[in-house]
Amino acid sequence: MKVILFVLKCIVGLFATLGFLMVLAIAISISALQDNISRFDYEPDPLPERVVLQLDLSDGVSETSPQSPFSRASHGGGLVLRDAVDALSRASSDPRVVGVVARVGRGPLGISQVQELREAIAGFRATGKFSLAFAESFGEGGDGTLHYYLASAFEEIWLQPSGDLDITGIQLESPYIRGLLDKHGVKPSFGQREEYKGAVEFLTGEEMSQPVKENLQQLVDSWLEQIVEGVSESRGLGPQLTQELIDRAPLSATEAKDAGLVSELGYWDGVLEFAFPDEDSSPVDIRDYYAGLEEEFSDGPVIALVQGAGAIALAENDDSFGGSSVMGSDTISAALRRAVDDPDVAAIVFRVDSPGGSYVASDTIWREVVRAREAGKPVIVSMGGLAASGGYFVSAAAERIVANPATITGSIGVVTGKVVLDDLWREYDIGWDGVQAGRNAGIWSANRDFTPQQWQMLQTSLDRVYTDFTQKVAEGRGLPLPDVLSSAKGQVWTGRDAKELGLVDELGGFATALKLARSAAGLTEGQSHQLRVLPEAPSFEDMIRKLLSGEFSGPGIGGMIRDLARLTEVAAPFMETMERATADPRSRTLEAPLLRAPE
Repeated sequence: MKVILFVLKCIVGLFATLGFLMVLAIAISISALQDNISRFDYEPDPLPERVVLQLDLSDGVSETSPQSPFSRASHGGGLVLRDAVDALSRASSDPRVVGVVARVGRGPLGISQVQELREAIAGFRATGKFSLAFAESFGEGGDGTLHYYLASAFEEIWLQPSGDLDITGIQLESPYIRGLLDKHGVKPSFGQREEYKGAVEFLTGEEMSQPVKENLQQLVDSWLEQIVEGVSESRGLGPQLTQELIDRAPLSATEAKDAGLVSELGYWDGVLEFAFPDEDSSPVDIRDYYAGLEEEFSDGPVIALVQGAGAIALAENDDSFGGSSVMGSDTISAALRRAVDDPDVAAIVFRVDSPGGSYVASDTIWREVVRAREAGKPVIVSMGGLAASGGYFVSAAAERIVANPATITGSIGVVTGKVVLDDLWREYDIGWDGVQAGRNAGIWSANRDFTPQQWQMLQTSLDRVYTDFTQKVAEGRGLPLPDVLSSAKGQVWTGRDAKELGLVDELGGFATALKLARSAAGLTEGQSHQLRVLPEAPSFEDMIRKLLSGEFSGPGIGGMIRDLARLTEVAAPFMETMERATADPRSRTLEAPLLRAPE
């Protein structure tokens, strides 16, 4: 009895502790939410006569602003890509703004994000205003290659004398745990279409297969080629010399300056003296500057911006901790329908940043894109860093597709199956027994392998999905089916390579897509438009109500695993691997391969 009471006390104590932590989390979230969203409501301080924008990349860049309370609380000071790009564009014609200073070298950053920021910096520089990038070091606090790629777009690059220039290139890595699974009696049983579809190779193989390695080598070669071209052009170096310097890296600060990769060696106080020489000038954070701007256009036809980010699922959008993780077909389909049904909307920009996910959910969103075109509402897709597999599926029917040169796209294929645990249970003397009604009621059970008949059923399903996917790509892109099939064996492509294959129409970021949408809506250069973002961000009151009512519960156990992985950065690669290994097998997935790449 004492043991039972002790256990009960422990349980009660655990729940009491969890309850306290939840209340504390809610309180912190509310406080953080008020801080993070207040910039949309407050009256900003008057700008000085001489404005120098400050762009700090230390907290990284996100595709969209998080919407759930926990996400906004954890988002902190991270920049929203579209806001930063728009702010630079507006600042280029603002007579108060004379320059921009960026702190780089730290923070998560994707190559596609870098390219959109580089394009915005180029437009800013074209007006004759000064631009300067400063880093304590390129590499110690993040990926040196990508941060330097961004810095090279600025007129001046300052590096701390103690810093390094780790422009060593690009590497992609993936864990392969088949040996571990075999050791514990776990059998992965998956089928795929076609040979380049490497989404589950980390489970089924002991090393990267030759087709997948060949495809990914092409991907990183294309990325590095784009980086070399950008750096050599910006710094006035030949491509061959730039490549040689990359192959010699890491470089010391002195070596970097001698090679012409860095303008000056100095500390942050020196940057401040250079950029703010008198009392009439002071730094203005680019987020504060953007928050204080009035809407650029307040009348004219409406262009709807539908934002879809994260893995695609039959659900509503969910962004859990730290950023969007689920692109819900319910939410995105409703947003597209709303844009179609609104007579004021003349065109739609569909921003896609997704590795794919559920085939059925992707098909649901694809149908709404088709309906939009049938209703005479042109849809322009703007691809972010990743629009692969299901992310490409939802884009295929658009009138035009825009991707950054480095955007990962394609991965036209499908994979499905399950992890079989019967040998594992036997190893630990655990038996499973039960009853079923229906010959194939247990087809997705992890406790037994597929029968030969069930395996054939799975293959038939894969053929059907793959045929549907490729036919819809061919129809949407206006390409002969054989041409699609040649580039649709699961390969991933950079946006630049995808354009040559006809999978992408234009290279560029959101600004390019917006121009195409304006043109499709019949707007001339002098006409104004309104931009309406869908789905709309919930109000502060709605978020608190949902938080307290439990509606922000995340996507089940998988969402909890993702959240914990983000909070424990060291454990993230292993946690993501185990999450994929235990995912619900019933969803036929259109998903890009698992890659561990520098952000």
